[in-house]
Amino acid sequence: MWKGAIGFGLVSVPVRLYAAVQEHGVKLHQVHDADGGRIHLKRVCDACGEQVDYEHIAKGFEDDEGHTAVVTQDELAGLPLPSKKLIDVLAFVDAGRIDPLQLTSSYYLAPESAAANKPYVLLRETLKQTDRVAVTKIALRTRESLALLRVHGELLTLHTMYWPDEIRDSAGLAPPGSVTVRPQELKMATSLMDTLSEDFDLDALEDEYEVALGELISAHLSDRPAPSRKDTTPAPDNVIDLMAALQASIDTAAKKPAEESGKARPARKAARAPAKKAGAEKRTTAKKAASSASSSRAGRTTAKSTASAGATGKGTKKAAARKTGRRAS
Repeated sequence: MWKGAIGFGLVSVPVRLYAAVQEHGVKLHQVHDADGGRIHLKRVCDACGEQVDYEHIAKGFEDDEGHTAVVTQDELAGLPLPSKKLIDVLAFVDAGRIDPLQLTSSYYLAPESAAANKPYVLLRETLKQTDRVAVTKIALRTRESLALLRVHGELLTLHTMYWPDEIRDSAGLAPPGSVTVRPQELKMATSLMDTLSEDFDLDALEDEYEVALGELISAHLSDRPAPSRKDTTPAPDNVIDLMAALQASIDTAAKKPAEESGKARPARKAARAPAKKAGAEKRTTAKKAASSASSSRAGRTTAKSTASAGATGKGTKKAAARKTGRRAS
């Protein structure tokens, strides 16, 4: 999607830029709810009332007094962009100095040719051994952006960044400094984190909303009733006893049947594979994918409900026993 060079000092490394991520999702468009007809958006000028072709659309800025400055596409193209074909390295800094809050989009950087391999590897290994990243500037889609150059495996990656003045001030958002926690509370919270993190598989996660949307669309395409809506677990509105809540959470997580994790992950992977297939094939395959995903999700829901009910009962008994003990003392 971009071809240029990394420049630092007198060293130049020709590279190509590739998108590193691909967001999934079902693409929806606007239709008339009465007959399903497509809705088309037209560019209409509010001054003359005429529809305007894209080639005649310019950019405008309106000031506080209502005056508009019209800037044409040719004028925008003529603005100076020193980093149009250059990833201009400004400085090399320790990786810990960069706040992840500033990062936006991610890209892979690959050598542009065999001649670029040597300087590419030299830059990669130097960054790796010094545990540094490069702060750079690059112009993408006619706009100059701050960017971070770092090592990811055997590749260099580029992450566009917000400019420092684009990060909002967070003053006043944190809890007051007078709020403290006891050592035993920290210990129990750490124990809960450890319990919840056991056998965690990030690759097994799926977008439940997308799966449900696929099932809904497949139902409409095959003239079947829409699947029933699943209840959303409400968020707790208060915490009465922090220690009791932590202990109950630990008990619930620790008592989950071992077979649940062994069965749930294959089910999710089985549901995800047809979903990808459905996105590439035609409606018939989409119907099969939705049916498979629905069966898998139903089995997981039953297993989770049974495990949660048993674990919650045991956690409640333990919490009641501790409260009785405190009253006796």
